[in-house]
Amino acid sequence: MSKIALLIPCYNESATIAKVIESYQKVLPEAEIYVYDNNSTDGTDEIARKAGAIVKYEYRQGKGNVIRSMFRDIEADCYLMTDGDDTYPAENAREMCNLILNKRADMVIGDRLSSTYFTENKRPFHNFGNKLVRALINRLFKNNVKDIMTGYRAFSRKFVKNFPVLSKGFEIETEMTIHALDKNFLIKEIPITYQDRPEGSISKLNTYSDGYKVIKTIVSLFRDYNPLSFFSVCAAVILLVSIILLIPILINFAHTGLVPRFSTLFVSCTMIIIALLLWICGLILDVVVKKHKQLYELLMKLIPDFIFEVLFLLLVIVVF
Repeated sequence: MSKIALLIPCYNESATIAKVIESYQKVLPEAEIYVYDNNSTDGTDEIARKAGAIVKYEYRQGKGNVIRSMFRDIEADCYLMTDGDDTYPAENAREMCNLILNKRADMVIGDRLSSTYFTENKRPFHNFGNKLVRALINRLFKNNVKDIMTGYRAFSRKFVKNFPVLSKGFEIETEMTIHALDKNFLIKEIPITYQDRPEGSISKLNTYSDGYKVIKTIVSLFRDYNPLSFFSVCAAVILLVSIILLIPILINFAHTGLVPRFSTLFVSCTMIIIALLLWICGLILDVVVKKHKQLYELLMKLIPDFIFEVLFLLLVIVVF
């Protein structure tokens, strides 16, 4: 039987964690439920343990840090990730896991935005932020993912064990999506019925600071994953400014044969050189990124064989 691991990162979710665990136990009775407590102060860990979950601890604050530990520590064939705030329905869990176990997807996304999210969520800036992030990523990475920041996802073992977690906080979902798009993992989306937090459950998200972190992450990952486009845009902006500064000087020189503003001419020429250097950097880094993708694909194929050879050598050493 394939092993399913349910992953629930938690920080002060005592009001809802027991209900979440019980609802998933009914739908996935064979799954091992892991609750990773992230420095809760309201007894979330004890409630989860009494409800039947395996409780572990991550003392570095932030959802990204929790997921990094989960992905490193837990061994399974299918990983289902949800939140402990009772906003994601358990009814879709079996369908999401079956897509992973039947090799029809590497990452299944529980799509909130195509169903009830905008009517259930009472925070207008969160709604705007989700739309903005979706538009940015789909434009920058030329795709059409409907829900970038959902915390309800299922993963294959291949994705989990080959995903380098860099984010520390709530921007982790954005990083997951971009990594899957860039590395050509098979993505499926399932519309889910989202419900807002019940009364007494408090959101840990800060609209402005977390929104800034997400936008910063998108820009950083766009630079890392698509450097030619990123540096070409930067070079184009600088080149445009330098041309705007240079045109009046050229017009004046054409009429009088004089260059009255040498300082402006010097700044303009310097900016043209900088723009050219940025574009060349983009070209060089684009080659590096393509080579990295090639190495990543090769390692995805070679790692299982390599591990097998190491185990065989260890066996030989033990025997002889």
